[in-house]
Amino acid sequence: MAITASLVKELRELTGAGMMECKKALVETNGDVAAAQESLRKKGQAKAEKKAGRIAAEGLLELATAAGKAVLMEVNCETDFVAKDDNFLSFARQAAEVALASGAADVPSLMAQSTDAGTLEDTRLALVAKIGEKIDVRRFAAISPEGELGAYLHGTRIGVLVDVEGGDEALRRDLAMHIAATNPRCVAPDDLPAEEVDNERRILSEQAAQEGKPPEIVEKMVEGRLRKYLNEITLTGQPFVKDPDISVAKLLQQQGAKVRSFVRLEVGEGIEKRSEDFAAEVQAQVEASGG
Repeated sequence: MAITASLVKELRELTGAGMMECKKALVETNGDVAAAQESLRKKGQAKAEKKAGRIAAEGLLELATAAGKAVLMEVNCETDFVAKDDNFLSFARQAAEVALASGAADVPSLMAQSTDAGTLEDTRLALVAKIGEKIDVRRFAAISPEGELGAYLHGTRIGVLVDVEGGDEALRRDLAMHIAATNPRCVAPDDLPAEEVDNERRILSEQAAQEGKPPEIVEKMVEGRLRKYLNEITLTGQPFVKDPDISVAKLLQQQGAKVRSFVRLEVGEGIEKRSEDFAAEVQAQVEASGG
C-alpha cells in the first residue's frame, strides 16, 4: 500500500511522533493507522523504560485553580532546555488540570486518568518518545481551603499555596511570598513533633551544661535558645520579610487572620543531582582510544 503524505500527517497528529517515525511505522504496518499508532506507543514505552534510570531534577511547577480548590504540581525533566519546550509546558498544564478535575489522591491514580490520547500516562510516554528525555509527574498537592486561598509562583521553580482565615487578598499573597522566601517547616511550634522538640532541648541542654553555668541559669539559657530555634523554623515565629520589625504572628494578629495550612514545593528539592566531571570524562575517552 502506498504511504501518502496525508496518512503520515494523520498519524503524526494522533501520536505527536516525528514524521519519519510515522512513515516508518506505516510502512511496517502496511498503512494500518491503528496498528502504526500501537507500534509507536510500544516504542515510546521502550524508550521511556530505557530513560527510567536517568535523573530528572529540572522542570517546573504548575498551578491549577478552580472555585474552592487548587493544585500545585511538580513536573520534572532532565534539562532546563526541555523545561521551556512548548510540548512539555502543555503536558504540565494538562496534568495539573486533570489532577484538579479528577480529585486524584496520588500520582499513580492521576496517571491512570483518561484523556483524549488514552490515559495521562500514555500522554507522558508519547512525550518521552518525542522529546527524548525522562519526564515525570513527581508530586502534587491539593488544597480545599477552610478559609481563603493564597497562591504564589516564584518563576516556575518555587510555588506556595496557603489557606488563610480572615484578612484580605493582599495579606494572602504576602504570606505566600513570605513562605516561598523563608521555607518554614510548619505553621507554629505546636505543629512540630514533640519528640523533635524534646531532642532539640536535650542537645541545647548538653551544650549549655558545658559552659559551666549554674543549673538555674542553664535552664533559662536552654529555653531561650529553644524558643529562638523554633521561631526560626516555624511560620508564625519568623520576622515578616516585608517588615522584619514584626513577626508573622504579630502581622496575623493585626489583620485578625489565621493560617490554617500551607504547601511549599520547589523544583528538584530532595533529588540528588549527578555531578559531571567533564574533564575526567574527556581524559577517560582519550585513554580508552589510546591517544
